[in-house]
Amino acid sequence: MLWRFRRGSPRQVGAKEGSFLKFAGGLQTRIELAPMPRSWWKLNPDVILATNTPTARALKLATDAVPIVFAGLSDPVGDGIVASLSKPGRNITGFTSFNAPIAGKWLELVKELSPVTSRIGVIYNLKTAPYSIFLPAMQEIAPSLGIAIEPMPVADQAEIERAVAALAHQPHAGLVALPDVFMTNNSNLLFASALQARLPTVGPLRSFAENGALVSYGSDFVGLFHQSASYVDRILRGEEPSALPVQEPTRYELILNLKTAKAMTLTVPQTVLARADEVIE
Repeated sequence: MLWRFRRGSPRQVGAKEGSFLKFAGGLQTRIELAPMPRSWWKLNPDVILATNTPTARALKLATDAVPIVFAGLSDPVGDGIVASLSKPGRNITGFTSFNAPIAGKWLELVKELSPVTSRIGVIYNLKTAPYSIFLPAMQEIAPSLGIAIEPMPVADQAEIERAVAALAHQPHAGLVALPDVFMTNNSNLLFASALQARLPTVGPLRSFAENGALVSYGSDFVGLFHQSASYVDRILRGEEPSALPVQEPTRYELILNLKTAKAMTLTVPQTVLARADEVIE
């Protein structure tokens, strides 16, 4: 995603790579981030782009002087990164990737793909997932769909395998994976386990469908990164991050993995095929 930001958006906002923009990597998408590397601060950055919640949180703790733009965070208010969406405060602002109502759409998709589903496990990591905004939304809509919600917090790969195996013993079960760094890093294991257990699985990230989930429904992250470039440009031209409201997503995309559906011998309804922005075959 950072590659897309580097190669696309800066030019769209009038920036020329190599002139006044310099890109630096080095932070890993780990659950716990170490203090910011000294090499970063030697660059004397004018603005920093954060692409996940742990990074944004670590950057906020590290500096209140350097402007920070984030892209793809689920709950920056709940995570204490900004004061509010309209008035983020301090030196940080950006673009969220999801809002609570989308969680109901994930349940509806599982039910549409497998109408007999009566129990949906929601798998997430307690340290990194924004479960506090998504679980209540799911629990509110679940009764109207005839679904029981089963929270499945996990902390390592062994717990992922045990949780999926336990869910598979429940009749008519499905699975929703919440968006977070941990699930992204372990998505191959998660969706391979879910496929072996023949669990219809929905997730919010394109990479989830690419790695084997039946369907993903979530934000257009390429668009989010393009938008983040506009905020970087405005800050570099003198605007204050605190004056730029946090923006919520305006476009979602549905990615269907037809290979997974065929492996499950699942017939995908035409209504889902017609809505799919992309089909993986």
